[in-house]
Amino acid sequence: MKDNNDLRPLGKTEIYISVLGLGAWQWGDRIIWSYGRNYGENDVRQAFEASVAAGINWVDTAEMYGMGQSERLLGRFIAESSAQVIIATKFAPLPWRLSRQSLHRALQSSLRRLQMKAVDLYQIHFPRSPVSIETWAEALAEVVQEGLARAVGVSNFDERQMHRAYSILAKHGIPLASNQVAYSLLNRKVEFNGLLDACRELNVTLIAYSPLAQGVLTGKYTPDRPAPGVRGSMYHRSYLARAQPVIQRLREIGEAHGGKTPAQVALNWVICKGAVAIPGAKNARQAQENAGALGWRLTAEEVAALDDVSNEFSSGRQ
Repeated sequence: MKDNNDLRPLGKTEIYISVLGLGAWQWGDRIIWSYGRNYGENDVRQAFEASVAAGINWVDTAEMYGMGQSERLLGRFIAESSAQVIIATKFAPLPWRLSRQSLHRALQSSLRRLQMKAVDLYQIHFPRSPVSIETWAEALAEVVQEGLARAVGVSNFDERQMHRAYSILAKHGIPLASNQVAYSLLNRKVEFNGLLDACRELNVTLIAYSPLAQGVLTGKYTPDRPAPGVRGSMYHRSYLARAQPVIQRLREIGEAHGGKTPAQVALNWVICKGAVAIPGAKNARQAQENAGALGWRLTAEEVAALDDVSNEFSSGRQ
């Protein structure tokens, strides 16, 4: 089933983003992703270039990714490129950041690393902080009013927390554009806890991070061949064993669409749910595979079949 409608408005803003973005968590991160061991700057530059060439028009990063290295790399790549790329980054409300001025200073630092005067989407990375959500939402309103961010969002907020941020921004006439949360066939919490429905009701774009469950849904990891490093303990052998029926169904559906890979089908499923996805890419090959999720859509029956097999995996508990 062909569908070339691969651009969507970001919430209630006038910014249009591709239904797939490029996640830049891996860029510079040595702890989880082992940046600098088997891939480096040239590899992620090629991932950026391949993504833009395939029609992906935005990149999501954060000040915490690689301790600022992800933003620095992205800033260099943008400076070298003639493409118009939408940039999203995030503020970390760390325990020692106690005022709205902390958010302003952090954004200014991000802008220096990105070599930009303003960012397209600025997000609160997580809600855990001694400072209230309302205070941070007021700070988000200020950076929009000052022209330092075109749109603002949150990340890892539950439904109640999202409503609190939404309400404060609404008082300033500013829409809450997005909520970025973990969402994949192997983690469907947002469907069961009301967050996905609330995003639809409020016209807040749900941005799905880890839409491939950090590589599990590509099918390259098995109980006998787990992911390396930290991810190997996060996605242990019993988890991978339970995930195999989901991956097998992805393969079957992919074959019915002319040889789409499990990853491409898994990303398309997220898009069909009304979210946008930000899979990461360490190199051009991964970026090109991710982009293969664009330009077509699963049928309603295929989405339901994937729902069924993933229900057997998680029963709503993941």
